[in-house]
Amino acid sequence: MTTATLEAPAPPLDLSRLSRDERVALASLLEERARRKSQRKILGYYPDNGPLRRELYPRHVEFFRLGHTYRVRGMLKGNRVGGTDAGSFEVACHLTGKYPAWWQGRRFDSPITCWIAGDTAKTVRDIIQKKLLGAPDARGTGMLLGDHLGRVLPWSGVPDAVEIAYVKHVTGDWSRVSFKSYDQGPSAYYGDAVHVVWLDEEADALIRGECVKRLATTGGLLLETFTPLHGTTKIIEGYRWSLSAENDLGVTTEGDRAILRIPWRDQHGRDMAPHLSEDSRRVILAENLPHLHAAIRDGIPSLGSGSIYPVPEPDIVVPDFPIPPHWRCGYGMDVGWNRTAAIWAAIDPTSATTYLVSEHYRSQAEPEVHAAAIKARGAWMRGVIDPAANHRSSKDGEQLLKQYRDLGLNLTPAANAVQTGLQAVWGLLSSGRLKVFRSCTNWFEEFRRYHRNEKGEVVKEHDHLMDATRYFVMTGRDLAGTKPAPHAGVRRGSSLVI
Repeated sequence: MTTATLEAPAPPLDLSRLSRDERVALASLLEERARRKSQRKILGYYPDNGPLRRELYPRHVEFFRLGHTYRVRGMLKGNRVGGTDAGSFEVACHLTGKYPAWWQGRRFDSPITCWIAGDTAKTVRDIIQKKLLGAPDARGTGMLLGDHLGRVLPWSGVPDAVEIAYVKHVTGDWSRVSFKSYDQGPSAYYGDAVHVVWLDEEADALIRGECVKRLATTGGLLLETFTPLHGTTKIIEGYRWSLSAENDLGVTTEGDRAILRIPWRDQHGRDMAPHLSEDSRRVILAENLPHLHAAIRDGIPSLGSGSIYPVPEPDIVVPDFPIPPHWRCGYGMDVGWNRTAAIWAAIDPTSATTYLVSEHYRSQAEPEVHAAAIKARGAWMRGVIDPAANHRSSKDGEQLLKQYRDLGLNLTPAANAVQTGLQAVWGLLSSGRLKVFRSCTNWFEEFRRYHRNEKGEVVKEHDHLMDATRYFVMTGRDLAGTKPAPHAGVRRGSSLVI
C-alpha cells in the first residue's frame, strides 16, 4: 500500500521565555514556518479538536465515506456549507495519495488522472482553482499541499487560469488534474479514461454523460456538489432523491449512486455549518428571492418561480403516526390508463388539520386492480373522483364512475373548479393545515414538479396525486367519516390498517 496519512499540524511555538536576541534570531525561521504553514492548508480541515472539529461536520465526513461504496455521489448543499471545500479536500487526497487517519472513503494507491469542471472558465478560476491551488500570485497555498504541486500549464485565453496541473503522488510519480468549464461544450470532454471527475454545480446532461464514459473503464468516481437552484432536475431525479427517503444523515441511495443533502441545520436542529454566522445567514436569505430559500438554506431543490404551491417541503412533511379512531378519513382519486392515483386523508377535529397519509399510484392496470387496492385500505371510506374521469367525455366519465361503484367503491364526483381548488389547497398549505406523511413519496415527487408555464397555465404532467388532493380538499373533506364498526382504523407503515 503506497497511500500515506496526513500528519496533524504542529502546536504553536511558545516564545515567552526567549530573550530579545533569540527572538531576532528566530524571526526568519518563523517567517519560513508561516510560509510553509500557508502551503499546508489541508491540515486545518476536519481536525480532531477545536471549534471546527470533525464531529461538527458529520455529513461532510459521511460524503467522503460513501465514496468507498458508491461510484457516483451527489451533494445537495445549502449555500456556503463548505461543499466546495469538501470537494477540493477529497480531490487533494486522491491526487497526492495522502489521506487523513480517519478517512473511510475510497483510496487510490497510485497516481490518478482527474477532471474538475464548473460553470465558466472564470468561475473555475476564481472559485475552484483558488480553493485547490491558491491565488494566482500564491500557488501552493490552496487545499493541495504546496510541496506536492508541480508544473502548471496556463488556460489559453483565460488570464491567470490553469488548464492542467501536475501533482506529486506519494509513489513519486505524478497525478494530473485538468480544469474544464461547461461553456466549452461536450466536445471538450472527449478523451482518455480518468479516475476522478468533480463537477462543481450542475452540468449539462451531455457533458455529464461524457464524464461518466471516461470513468467507465477505470471504475472511477464522479462527485457532484451543487446548490439545487434549478429545481428537481434530471440529474437529481437520476439519484432517486426524495426528502422522505433520506436517512438521518440526509443520504438517499440507488444502485451505485448516493446523494447526500447538507442543510444549514438538520431535522433535529443541529448546526451543519458552524463556521457560518447567523448574521451571514440572514444576509444571504435577504438577498435572494423567497422561492430560492429552501435551496439556499436546506439544499432542497428550489420550488421555482412558477411553482403552484411555493411552500418549503420541510414545512409540509411529517413522520408517519397512527391515526386516532375518532378522526374522519376519506380519499381523492384520479383515474387514467397511464396512471391511476389515490390519496388518503385523515382530519384532526381539534386543529382542523388535514393529513395526507397513504397513496395508491399505479399505471396500466384495469379498474378491478385499482379497486382491490383501494378497498384494502378500508371499503367503508368514501372517496371523491374526477367527474370527467381524467379528461374523458362526460358520458365516459359517468360509465367509469359506475364501473368503480359496481366494484365496491363508495365514490362521489368531486367539484372540479381547478383554480378554486388550487386556491383551497394553497390556503391549507400556507396556513399549516395540510400535512403529508413522509411515506407518501410519489406525492412529494409530483409536488416538486407541479408548476405553471410561462403563460401562467398549469402544466398537466405528473399531477395525478396533485389532482386527487385537490378533489379531496374541495369535496372529500365534507364527506369524510369515521369507521362505523367498533374498531376504528389506525395507520401503520404506509397503509391504513382496518
